[in-house]
Amino acid sequence: MSSFKIQGGCRLQGEIIPQGAKNEALQIICACLLTDEKITITNLPDILDINNLIGLLKDMGVEVDRPVADTVTLQAKQIDFGFCQTESFCTKAAKLRGSVMMLGPMLARFGKSYMPKPGGDKIGRRRVDTHIIGLQALGAHFDYNANYCYEATAPEGLKGTYMLLDEASVTGTANIVMAAVMAQGETTIFNAACEPYIVQLCKMLVSMGARIEGIGSNLLHITGVEKLHGTTHRLLSDMIEVGSFIGMAAMTGSELTIKNAGIAQLGRIPDVFKKIGIQMEFHDDDIYIPAQEHYEVDTFMDGGILTIADAPWPGFTPDLISIVLVVATQAKGTVLIHQKMFESRLFFVDKLIDMGAQIILCDPHRANVIGLDKTHALRGLRMSSPDIRAGVALLIAALSAKGTSIIDNIEQIDRGYQHIDERLRKLGADIVRL
Repeated sequence: MSSFKIQGGCRLQGEIIPQGAKNEALQIICACLLTDEKITITNLPDILDINNLIGLLKDMGVEVDRPVADTVTLQAKQIDFGFCQTESFCTKAAKLRGSVMMLGPMLARFGKSYMPKPGGDKIGRRRVDTHIIGLQALGAHFDYNANYCYEATAPEGLKGTYMLLDEASVTGTANIVMAAVMAQGETTIFNAACEPYIVQLCKMLVSMGARIEGIGSNLLHITGVEKLHGTTHRLLSDMIEVGSFIGMAAMTGSELTIKNAGIAQLGRIPDVFKKIGIQMEFHDDDIYIPAQEHYEVDTFMDGGILTIADAPWPGFTPDLISIVLVVATQAKGTVLIHQKMFESRLFFVDKLIDMGAQIILCDPHRANVIGLDKTHALRGLRMSSPDIRAGVALLIAALSAKGTSIIDNIEQIDRGYQHIDERLRKLGADIVRL
């Protein structure tokens, strides 16, 4: 197990380029299973979750060519279904939340698939009901065996249908769309997720020969085709990294420029950070954050306390709730953070409280943050990263803190942030990997 040792209080300065979008990459990589032709993906992040998923596909028989870290070509000429029934497959796939999105493509092309109970962040129950119900509506049958592995089959092939999703799940929508593009007939998906990552997936599938209407909305119409072809796809910049860097700049009083930020795909992210007083300027596709000694929280028109809550797109992404919370600890004013989706995501605040933050955890979903207005710096602390986003929130806290902090279990951070220690050192951070 590795750790980060951080000497806090250093001002950062310079330019940083966000990595390719992790959440987009997971579904785009799984889409290679829909064709026997080559799929080339560029702007790929060099992170654990992506590398492990590519490694899993290689074990399954997918040909992998990765000439440089940010580019990969995948060709799924055939799949070793014998390996998919082994303990090794179940162990490796269970560590990856993204492995669940292999279900739809494999069912669509081969009529069968295997899926262990998916892993990922320990932030509360993470349902796969939407995936299974949607695929069942298309004609898939599921069995659950003693190896904790789902076996899905479609003996008569998948058939298009109308469905109203029980929730606007991003991964669920991706899985169902990838299955429907090769199902017989027409499929209508209502209450589909419409995040930029789903838009990207749909555009890629169309470039492969799929027929999809309503891209970018929550109502998708899909006409199944018999075969899909190869393509080349470039990933968006990772919006979660962009939000993390905005918060990092404010928390440390630093002057940063985020290059190639993909501003058009950020939705409400900049607006939410502006509500807690963070200044920023847009220059073409770059975001400039000036050094700020203080940032002050907005209040509602009637003087009520600002509430920041996550919501399906185009609402504020739940993956940045942890970042906004930690940045609010040094704002001037009070913020109520309402994390609606996961019941364990806010439990990392006990570490921030030990560092000197003033936070009242109202219940598993809500935390009241009383900003210190940078009059009292947080204290360095030894702590452990519970999940990807909380890990980076703690990293931001440590960068701003007085004294030395050590963050253990940084493999969680490495799952989602590419060489984060090396990139921060180039900006002036005092951070070493132990």
